[in-house]
Amino acid sequence: MGRISSALGQRVYFDTNIFIYAVEGFADYADQVQALLEALDTGEIVVVTSELTLAETLVKPVKEQNLTIEQAYRTFLTPTAALQVIPISRDVLEEAARLRATTKLKLPDAIQLATAIREQCDSFLTNDEMFKSLHLPFVRILSETSLM
Repeated sequence: MGRISSALGQRVYFDTNIFIYAVEGFADYADQVQALLEALDTGEIVVVTSELTLAETLVKPVKEQNLTIEQAYRTFLTPTAALQVIPISRDVLEEAARLRATTKLKLPDAIQLATAIREQCDSFLTNDEMFKSLHLPFVRILSETSLM
């Protein structure tokens, strides 16, 4: 087991903000994101995300008419053996409804978390502090997770 899989498990769900950091860069998390991408490239981890992630990541580049970043997201979020991009199914939507009924999650966040649960991910990696309030053991906040 490598250092990333030791910290997060082998099936790691990436919330949208992790992809934004990877594509657009964010200096505060550059080293952590680089370590995650290396673990993905070497097969140490399998990354899982929802198709919803594509819609969420494209908003800013579409608004800014940044075709280069738009294409970068489309390319990055193309499914591979190491990156599973999961369709939004009826089961995911029902799980998201249950999450919304018992938490303060908004629908997109509930869909992301429901997908991670249904896909039996070892961890749900995000940098959205709102997820901390859920007190779920598999939720990891990037800013609080040591990957080095």
